[in-house]
Amino acid sequence: MRNSTRKTSVPLSTDAVQIIRGLIFGELITILIIGGLWLWLRPRLVIDRSPTSTYNQDTDTTSVPPNASTFQSIPNIPIGSFNYGGSTTWVPIRQLVDSSIQNARPEINLHYVNPDSSPGSGEGIRMLLNGKLDFVQSSRPLTATEYALAQQRGFTLSQSQIGTDGVAVVANRTLEVPGLTVEQLRQIYLGKITNWKQLGGPNLAITAFSQRPENADAAIFSSKQDLSSNIHYVYSTTEALRRVSQTPGGLYFASARAVVPQCTVKSLPLGITTKQLVSLYRQPPVPLNQCPLKRNQLNPEVIKNGSYPMTAKLFVIIKQDNGRQQQVGVVYSKLLLTDQGQRAIKQAGFIPVR
Repeated sequence: MRNSTRKTSVPLSTDAVQIIRGLIFGELITILIIGGLWLWLRPRLVIDRSPTSTYNQDTDTTSVPPNASTFQSIPNIPIGSFNYGGSTTWVPIRQLVDSSIQNARPEINLHYVNPDSSPGSGEGIRMLLNGKLDFVQSSRPLTATEYALAQQRGFTLSQSQIGTDGVAVVANRTLEVPGLTVEQLRQIYLGKITNWKQLGGPNLAITAFSQRPENADAAIFSSKQDLSSNIHYVYSTTEALRRVSQTPGGLYFASARAVVPQCTVKSLPLGITTKQLVSLYRQPPVPLNQCPLKRNQLNPEVIKNGSYPMTAKLFVIIKQDNGRQQQVGVVYSKLLLTDQGQRAIKQAGFIPVR
């Protein structure tokens, strides 16, 4: 008869069981830490799907790839923190679009820098020229003086358009005039027209408000003009709206996105001739007794089809220095020109260019 060997299990001691459990628990903690670290590092290590993430100056252009539908589709995103600033017109873009960029591409950290003096496109461009910003958001094109200053400092500036805004003309709510032509508006700010009676309105002095031309986020002249000595200069659009609402003959021009929804003033139709006056409001306008629960809405179609005669282009101002400042300016422009970026520009209340 064959003998069979019987295996018996030896029970583990309490200390051995605790040691094994400790090892298993330690391994689990290690796996969790490594996994969390990988999730945190992944967007910083995998910048894009291109063969290399090295910045190539030969591809430095603000044109976007044909398939650039999302923020994720833009390659060569620079890693690090970058300073920017500029136009007050861009506030809704900074609030909506820039936050979306940060969520989608955490590699790039955008930091808004408060202006040294009055806010605006001009101050932002000065800060860029002085090395305080990496790129600028502007609601006007660069001037010949700004181009010249950049060349004196050893670099050049470029501008990339990402959207369009209307230039709205607003007046005191009690003023009864049908509207203004572009030429009449310009003559007011040159001091040639000084009374609303000259424009078919009441016998009332015109009190024209404006930001200083070097800081203004909207322009009514295509070249530098010496404005009337009677112009009342204001620090910001907020101040201007308050003063226009308190002045029976008050007048002001600014970004349509900033002033059309306001209840304290009214937007005047504008045209090339008195027979072609176009309103920036969606019709019909909201009655005053329903505001601010309801607000007048911008009519983007009159800007798109060109019937409204005065618009402002939105630009990213880029420092052409063959370095990281140029890289981030170019990439930021490309992000805004993707399908996702252009939808966000529209959602912020502006007219996209694509």
